[in-house]
Amino acid sequence: MLENLTERLQSVIKTIRGQSRFSEENISDAMREVRIALIEADVALPVVKYFIDRVKEKVLGAEVLKSVTPGQAIIKIVQDELTGLMGNENVGLELSTKPPAVILMAGLQGSGKTTTVAKLAKILLDQKKKVLVASADVYRPAAIDQLKTLAAGLNVDCFDSSPKDKPIKIASATLDYAKKYFFDVVIFDTAGRLGIDEIMMKEIKQLHKILMPIETLFVVDAMQGQDAVNTAKAFGEALPLTGVVLSKLDGDSRGGAALSVRYITDKPIKYIGVSEKTNGLEAFHPERMASRILGMGDIVGLVEKAQKNVDTKEAEKLAEKVTSGKNFDLDDFKNQISQMKKMGGVGAMMDKMPSQISGAASKINPEDGDKSLVQIEAIISSMTFQERKNPDVIKAKRKIRIANGSGVQVQDVNRLLKQFEEMQKMMKMFSKGGVGKMMRGLTGRFPGMN
Repeated sequence: MLENLTERLQSVIKTIRGQSRFSEENISDAMREVRIALIEADVALPVVKYFIDRVKEKVLGAEVLKSVTPGQAIIKIVQDELTGLMGNENVGLELSTKPPAVILMAGLQGSGKTTTVAKLAKILLDQKKKVLVASADVYRPAAIDQLKTLAAGLNVDCFDSSPKDKPIKIASATLDYAKKYFFDVVIFDTAGRLGIDEIMMKEIKQLHKILMPIETLFVVDAMQGQDAVNTAKAFGEALPLTGVVLSKLDGDSRGGAALSVRYITDKPIKYIGVSEKTNGLEAFHPERMASRILGMGDIVGLVEKAQKNVDTKEAEKLAEKVTSGKNFDLDDFKNQISQMKKMGGVGAMMDKMPSQISGAASKINPEDGDKSLVQIEAIISSMTFQERKNPDVIKAKRKIRIANGSGVQVQDVNRLLKQFEEMQKMMKMFSKGGVGKMMRGLTGRFPGMN
């Protein structure tokens, strides 16, 4: 996520940190590099100008130039201004209205509206809301069926609309159904449309009038950069948007949309799409995103995810074993893998790590890493209780049996046993206080890393 922008800004930060004294000249040089990085990231030019002017104004202040650590002071200013550019603080959904609270989804075709509807439904479901999803996309083939399939996978109610129905009729019927069966929230999907399509824009205005949504969210593909921002602005002039959802941010290496959309549209980014999975939608926190862009990671977000998905009792048992450096067996290794999967897999975890740590895992292909996690679970599940507790007993014949039982090659079993052996060594280092050694030992020992 936003790898190119992070890499460029980190290079500038490294230069800034290396400066013992600052003058207008070397500050101008640093800002020139930042400007280039932002333009290459496809950030809108008015945003680039505003950001550079703000940073330069604050950096040239006496408090920075006289600071004991002016480099750190400048980095803090850059971080604060990035945060401000994206909205300063998280803006959640406003659902405090007489049920049902209606959320209307708008956007271009292919922006990820329908999958976002399902992801948002899961978030609200986890909050114990009674959720109804509905689709008025009668134009795209199988659009309604797609939402029905996604809803069924989440065990969420989906209004039984048909491509033969008129969108206006679907909207009225959905609202009646939601009131009759006491739903808390309705998430209403609409057809993709262009802001210049007068007929389609007239239709969504009518839908808005009927549904009277408390939230009107515009879904934009983050990878479209400035185009996404301009589209959001056009829709904002036609509809009373309450927020933006940046979909497919996990596939965006530049960051132009993330940094531009709030400034250009004056609408908050409420959610970001971080994976294709149904749990791949996250609340947007500007300060955390600024930290990620600067390579500082999002440890708070990682902790929140861990608290939500990790079995506390199992984590405590594992912590005891790590601290003692004893009795760490293949069952514990398998539990670790299971916890990583619950947190979104290798890619999701590393994306939130500070660059100093994630850099050690730069060789990881997230897809390969996640496949490796599944493979490891299969191999360990094919072992006997004795083999999991005491891997030393696993010789040639046992390896062949385990490989056949898990559908892998013998060399895959050997690779797992090697990984486990290295993990044991790291656990012992940790128990002895050798944290630095343990971190250096991570290279090449993560699942999926060469």
